[in-house]
Amino acid sequence: MKAIEKEFFIPFVLVTSLFALWGLANNMTDTLLAAFRKIMQMSDTQTSFIQMAFYGAYFCIALPAALYIRKHSYKSGVILGLVMYASGAMLFLPAAEAESYAFYLIAIYIMAAGCSVLETTANPYIMSMGSQETATRRLNIAQSFNPIGSIMGIMVSKYFILQDISLYSISGTYAVLGGVLLAIMVVMFFANMPEGQSTDDREMALAATFRRLARNKRYIWGVVAQFFYVGAQIGAWSFTIRLVMKELGVVEAEAATIYLVSIIGFCLSRFVYTWLMEWIAPGQLLAMGSVLSAVSAIMVVLCSGWLAVGSLVLVSVFMSLMFPTIYGIALGSVSESDHSDDTKIGASGLIMAILGGALLTPLQGIVSDAAGINMSYLVPLSCFVVVLCYAFYTIKR
Repeated sequence: MKAIEKEFFIPFVLVTSLFALWGLANNMTDTLLAAFRKIMQMSDTQTSFIQMAFYGAYFCIALPAALYIRKHSYKSGVILGLVMYASGAMLFLPAAEAESYAFYLIAIYIMAAGCSVLETTANPYIMSMGSQETATRRLNIAQSFNPIGSIMGIMVSKYFILQDISLYSISGTYAVLGGVLLAIMVVMFFANMPEGQSTDDREMALAATFRRLARNKRYIWGVVAQFFYVGAQIGAWSFTIRLVMKELGVVEAEAATIYLVSIIGFCLSRFVYTWLMEWIAPGQLLAMGSVLSAVSAIMVVLCSGWLAVGSLVLVSVFMSLMFPTIYGIALGSVSESDHSDDTKIGASGLIMAILGGALLTPLQGIVSDAAGINMSYLVPLSCFVVVLCYAFYTIKR
């Protein structure tokens, strides 16, 4: 069965392009930790507040975003998300003038709020464009373009921020991004896409929806697994540049090259995983990826030099399928019910789980400051064990 049906091809392409946009934001933000550490002489714990602001916004905005698109439409959610994303990026300019770390955190929060709206909208939108049987595979295809945006984000950071680290190189780069986003918003506004409006009563019996979701164990445990996976991903990437600098004795811009290699590996392996999904069940692939990611994280903790760096690259390669696969399995269990429109609220729970990046990254920063950057990768290791448990649960079910 084809994952992408002809009637949905153009809307699929347009919405899939959004996946690259928040990948761009995610990985540009990851490089900010190393930049602010140098500019403002901060500890790993202090710089991790950047990720707390970014992924904390995901948690706070996801449910309101779901309510918004449930009342209006998927397309309106896309427009709202792009406007907020662009506004936050442009606030980097006054933040540079004020030379205020707190102001930067506010700008990052607003920008991430826009990304949260986009993710809450785009993921279920993609899953709705065709049959339920191919929804998880279709989401993996769309999510494969997320790391392409990540690669773009690292390239932009490497050549426009990390080559000459200053508040103005950071802010100017983000302001240009804001202008590009506004142009994309105009294109999306006039594009012919299905509205995807809710068929439910506009009063929306939210209490009943929450009760149904709470009784769905595959969904609830999927939210838990997603929390820990995102914590592992953001923690692994946030401190990649720091670990490479320590192990190889290079500066930020050179270390960013290794980070770029990690994201390229992440991108390519996601296409491989999506191809394998035609023959291997998503839960089984999730278990395989969890085991390989955990083993690679152990190598980062125990080894040094190029062996530690290479193992860290492999963490990215092996974990690439986790977000869309957990998302597809968990939300698919909601879509299969008699109340399929619960997916819009269910999607918000899986995006709110991105809070793991806000809470577990500072924990990894604390471990790094106390015991060393290599030992801090015990935090992602523990997260992969949780994801493995969810994979076994889905296989058993």
